[in-house]
Amino acid sequence: MKHATLTDRAYDRLEEAIVTLRLRPGAVLSESALATDLGFGRTPIREALQRLAREGLVVVLPRKGILVTEINPRNQILLLEVRRELERLIARTGALRRTEEERLRFLEIADGMEKASRENDDIAFMRYDQALNQLEAEASHNEYAQRAMSQTHGLSRRFWYMHYKEAADLPLCARLHAELARGIAEGDPGAASRASDRLIDYVEEFTRATLDTPQPERAVAR
Repeated sequence: MKHATLTDRAYDRLEEAIVTLRLRPGAVLSESALATDLGFGRTPIREALQRLAREGLVVVLPRKGILVTEINPRNQILLLEVRRELERLIARTGALRRTEEERLRFLEIADGMEKASRENDDIAFMRYDQALNQLEAEASHNEYAQRAMSQTHGLSRRFWYMHYKEAADLPLCARLHAELARGIAEGDPGAASRASDRLIDYVEEFTRATLDTPQPERAVAR
């Protein structure tokens, strides 16, 4: 596992805050205020925000601040068209190329996601979900696939977090993620590909259900 830099750590803190809606869609952020609040220097915060901008979670407005992007369910359907193909590719290649260390990490994540589901711990579940996303990309040992996948995961996880209490089945979601992780760990590309498709089928069904679900009231951003 690669050593986490200050930029990596700043990114993880900001990404989680955005994905779990502590930094709400439409909020305008200040680079200097974020540096003070999170205890990082301006450079790691700036680099983390640039990464988040590439992933579509924020928009940098010159001389105005940083805007947390809005959430659009219909855009999520388009995103899933791309994610389905990329997820299948990464699952298959990960099963073929994963190392022994990565195999053990997949199994740990599968167990952790199921435990978080049993305990109804949504933040732990989100952290395991992010860890699985990152590990899948790493295990593919394909830098181009990794770059492409980074454009989809944060947006997908934020959308899920916003709506899961209305439309999601957390135990089923955890089981589908765990099946994917274990399929890759077992080194079976066919099983991993099928598990990936089942997961995206569920995510698409969940996403479409939100199109007919009243939107939750927005809290005021701090």
